[in-house]
Amino acid sequence: MNDRGQAKSRRRWTDKFGDAFRGFRYGVQGQSSFAVHFFCAAMVFIAGCLLQVTRLEWCILVLCITVVLATEMMNSSMESLGRAIDSHHNPNVGRALEISSASVLLAATGAAVTGAIVLGYRCGALMQWW
Repeated sequence: MNDRGQAKSRRRWTDKFGDAFRGFRYGVQGQSSFAVHFFCAAMVFIAGCLLQVTRLEWCILVLCITVVLATEMMNSSMESLGRAIDSHHNPNVGRALEISSASVLLAATGAAVTGAIVLGYRCGALMQWW
């Protein structure tokens, strides 16, 4: 029931997926940070193929990439929401945006370290360093 006492109509899955894909498009369009992260993800994919990473290593790399891209999307949504809430400088909105940006930095740093461990090990194994 909604706040007027009327029964809520259930949304179809196709509508939900349509919203999600539209949101993906909004999150990607005009976001230079997303483009940088996507480029890095493509480089990791190429390196993984060349270094013949294992299935488990692929799972770890894909999970890291997904976390970074999803965090970047959330940051973009926070920026959009912040602009909608207040067009003037609001220290609380600014603080929330800084925290959101920090979450992207944290995710990207963790992914970079994980990628360096996985791909570095594969590179060393390929060159017979160990």
